[in-house]
Amino acid sequence: MTAANGRPATGDATRAEETPAGARDDTVAAVVRQWRAVHPDLDTGPMEIIGRINRCAALLQQAEDAPLRRAGLSRSEFDLLGALRRTGHELTPGEVARETFASGAAVTKRLKHLTERGLVERRGDDRDRRVAHVRLTDAGRDLVDGILPEQLAYEKSVLSGLAPAGQGELAALLGELLGRLEGRLGALRA
Repeated sequence: MTAANGRPATGDATRAEETPAGARDDTVAAVVRQWRAVHPDLDTGPMEIIGRINRCAALLQQAEDAPLRRAGLSRSEFDLLGALRRTGHELTPGEVARETFASGAAVTKRLKHLTERGLVERRGDDRDRRVAHVRLTDAGRDLVDGILPEQLAYEKSVLSGLAPAGQGELAALLGELLGRLEGRLGALRA
């Protein structure tokens, strides 16, 4: 069985060293070739995957998501607003941190900025004054609802170079990897 690029879809034969010269011509391929020259005995296969994931993430972050930039939001601020919108109810700052994979300090900073912009509001808990609850304002909800379709269209354009079947396969593989990592990290925290 072969993948869309003509290389075997499974097994060790997918390693770059066994693919035709020039089959992969990206930054990570160059790094892998350099490491192989220095340490030909090391298996650089993991670097070919993790390195590409990291490089893609860095390039996507550099792009800063055009629709968000036009709205004056960072990705992390949009993620916070989105967490409040998609859950449909108030959250504590700790819950926001868990929903957005952010530190408590980062959430506090973002909440302060978004509160100043009138996009979220905080209220104290009636029973415990140490606890705050955060919710979207009407302006915050309208902003998220206005940006989301445009943001999804932007993300779709970023992925448009991949065939739909390839997108589905990539999503499934990344989902499997993420599930394993989340499970492993969860076990380490216990």
